[in-house]
Amino acid sequence: MADRPIVNIVTTQCLAQDESRFNKWYNEIHIPMLVKYKGVKAVARYKTTSEKSEKPMFIAVYKFNSAKDFENFGKSPEFAAAIAEMKQSWPQGIEIVDRAQHELIQEW
Repeated sequence: MADRPIVNIVTTQCLAQDESRFNKWYNEIHIPMLVKYKGVKAVARYKTTSEKSEKPMFIAVYKFNSAKDFENFGKSPEFAAAIAEMKQSWPQGIEIVDRAQHELIQEW
């Protein structure tokens, strides 16, 4: 069986007072650094529509052509640079609530 596409889903939370700064940083700095890795095919971000949700506020979906592309991404200099920059921009840290990888079953 051919290697199937993978999505890496990252859920994050930030303080309400940091939301604007967080989104600007994520969209203008973090994502552009990560997509320098050629194995990242697309990234989409979502925000919960429920003000009272107990679920994380933000979801980022990173698409990869294969599990191997995703595996190599975690070892890449692009990923290392993005993590180092994140630690510099957010020294108190960002709450990464969850991360999970999912293999494509079928697409319509």
